[in-house]
Amino acid sequence: MIPQKRGSDAGEVQHNKVPRAAATSQEEPEQEQKQQQQELDEMAGRAPEIDEDLHSKDLVLAGVKSVTLHDDGKVELWDLSSNFFLSEKDVGQNRAQACVPKLQELNNAVIISTLTGDLTKEQLSNFQAVVFTDISLDKAVEFDDYCHNHQPPIAFIKSEVHGLFGSVFCDFGPEFTVLDVDGEEPHTGIVASISNDNPALVSCVDDERLEFQDGDLVSFSEVVGMPELNDGRPRKIKNARPYSFTLEEDTSSYGTYIRGGIVTQVKPPKILKFKPLKEAIKEPGEFLMSDFSKFDRPPLLHLAFQALDKFRNELSRFPVAGSADDAQKLIDFAVTINESLGDSKLEEVDKKLLHHFASGSKAVLNPMAAMFGGIVGQEVVKACSGKFHPLYQFFYFDSVESLPVEPLEPSDLKPENSRFDAQISVFGAKLQNKLQQAKLFMVGSGALGCEFLKNFALMGISCRPNGKLTVTDDDVIEKSNLSRQFLFRDWNIGQPKSTVAATAAMPINPKLHVEALQNRAKAPRLKTLDAVVNALDNVTARMYIDSRCVYFQKPLLESGTLGAKCNTQMVIPHLTENYGASRDPPEKQAPMCTVHSFPHNIDHCLTWARSEFEGLLEKIPTEVNAFLSNPSGYATAARTAGDAQARDPLERVIECLHREKCETFQDCITWTRLKFEDYFSNRVKQLTYTFHEDAMTSSGAPFYSAPKRFPRPLEFSSSDPSHLNFLLAGSILRAETFGIPIPDWVKDQKKLAEAVDKVIVPDFQPKQGVKIETDEKATSLSSASVDDAAVIEELIAKLEAISKTLQPGFHMNRISLRRMMTPISIWT
Repeated sequence: MIPQKRGSDAGEVQHNKVPRAAATSQEEPEQEQKQQQQELDEMAGRAPEIDEDLHSKDLVLAGVKSVTLHDDGKVELWDLSSNFFLSEKDVGQNRAQACVPKLQELNNAVIISTLTGDLTKEQLSNFQAVVFTDISLDKAVEFDDYCHNHQPPIAFIKSEVHGLFGSVFCDFGPEFTVLDVDGEEPHTGIVASISNDNPALVSCVDDERLEFQDGDLVSFSEVVGMPELNDGRPRKIKNARPYSFTLEEDTSSYGTYIRGGIVTQVKPPKILKFKPLKEAIKEPGEFLMSDFSKFDRPPLLHLAFQALDKFRNELSRFPVAGSADDAQKLIDFAVTINESLGDSKLEEVDKKLLHHFASGSKAVLNPMAAMFGGIVGQEVVKACSGKFHPLYQFFYFDSVESLPVEPLEPSDLKPENSRFDAQISVFGAKLQNKLQQAKLFMVGSGALGCEFLKNFALMGISCRPNGKLTVTDDDVIEKSNLSRQFLFRDWNIGQPKSTVAATAAMPINPKLHVEALQNRAKAPRLKTLDAVVNALDNVTARMYIDSRCVYFQKPLLESGTLGAKCNTQMVIPHLTENYGASRDPPEKQAPMCTVHSFPHNIDHCLTWARSEFEGLLEKIPTEVNAFLSNPSGYATAARTAGDAQARDPLERVIECLHREKCETFQDCITWTRLKFEDYFSNRVKQLTYTFHEDAMTSSGAPFYSAPKRFPRPLEFSSSDPSHLNFLLAGSILRAETFGIPIPDWVKDQKKLAEAVDKVIVPDFQPKQGVKIETDEKATSLSSASVDDAAVIEELIAKLEAISKTLQPGFHMNRISLRRMMTPISIWT
């Protein structure tokens, strides 16, 4: 059943298409990464009975090797409010087969197939993970028992959505290894001192709080004076504090700590022993809490889902919406099951909650399906990759607070033979009419925006003539968007996001009244709206929309995602806090001397790299074009400023157009190779020449005291993949700024290495009297000249002379860092 692995071409397409998914899964380097990818390529999901979009969409977008659907049911009008792959023309067709064409559009590199007929246990042996979305408890126990005892175990996931209630059960086998419980990078700290005690006290620099916890394992490196700790062995800590911790080790016989040292968290694998469903249903253990205001809810829902299974087995149907008799039957089943639990039974059964559960149990609401689809998709990835801690083992969720405040009459829940009958059976026809007449304004149509548009269309929001959904986004579609913004396809690259998203949402519900804009949100538009939805990717825009909603007293739905993390906030005028009412404290800015000469964490390195990227590839081309488009105006502006800040751009422009001007791709390679030598060798050599390893401060303390670390220069090697990747990326970017064609041979690693080795690199000559900024209060590294005005005049003259040597119409291409966030696959 599992097809052969994809070839290298398909794999390359997949890597380019899903950069953020790969980043979220925190891929390991080289060999470990290849093994990780192989495991992901071999996974498959199965969704019997209902709602193929419940999780299949997320798995296909994640880039699994294959997905197989099993469903013998026929498409009903009822299904159209929860499954966006289906349309009215699909009514009467097999549900699984009707979903395949649109699923396949999401990712052609994933093999999608269907199974029909009765499902057997033996068929499950072809898969690494299976997902059941509508199956009787007895049948689920049978399939789970087979998966649990299979060698190797097959990850079994069972998920159900009934109205405003949902559940997930996971069984990943007798022993499942979690390689990384949280997917976060190991925490680190810079050692300031280590005592010779039992136990030893370790203190770290106080510019960053430690994120260690009691019981964590850590390892040490680069400790000077106490080499016994540099053996790489994990050591347990206790008494963790913001800037110190105690090491459970006797260091009294060790050498005396002198300086340096990095302490790094060690994240050992975790073994989980899952119970099979037949045991877990009787002894569920601790439930995963989703709402800490509902501590008593999971055990009750555990009963409710068992009672519903018993109801369906005995009556061969779901409870009728609004039927008091059916609700009472389900309550009786729940009470009977509870009494059979003996000492584990609940003291009280909430009959009102069970009544809500029974009334809406037949309905599969799209928001609930979307939520549980995301959860199940993540669990499949966890099962096959070992990344992130899986659900262990039951998860229950309800949103009864979403029901109307006023009690619903049974007559208001009757079906109307429409695609919204499922929602009507839960919320009533009156609320459905309000949704269809709603006037919404959505800002942003990226990953969240696509999900919202799909949900709005399926729910019938703004589907009446007097309803309207307005979407605005000034961005265009890029290839990297396709892995999560599922309304977009390959042929939409370069087109406006809002227009494409609105057009793609129309087939989901042809009655959707949607208008697409390509501009930024305008405050006056909020006056006539019922609500505003944010689908933004930056705080500034969020703050602006929030302020406008506060001013016009409009409800705001705010949300955001970051990898596997997310947040949501519902802002109601006069009832809840608004988005801007609470803000995170501003991030501490690293001193310029730290970023440029003494970085000691990854944020410093990223800040420096971003500054160099924007300066070389964005700001300098902009300055060049500004001069060439209006030489006299540019010169006048520089003379008027007359200071070091005006002199610096002039010097950079002259350097770019004269000494570092590129005319061929080999010139670009030469430029990049010399930049490598400057960044990673010459600057380090100059720093260590000025401040040698044993240098002392004016107070007599070692200059290289924590957090400063003595640096070592890099020696370039064309056989080092990381060095060659830097050369390739830098050369391509440089060529782009000068409009130089990129030759095909750069994809050949050997030929590129040969071209790089041709570059003549001058030997380093240390400079005397070089001032290296060490003052942490300094905000700029540029220095003023004795006579800036005279220097600027001289530079302008040079620039005017250089401009006469340029070809007519010469200009440079500015490269934005935001547009370059997609990884480049380079080697064939």
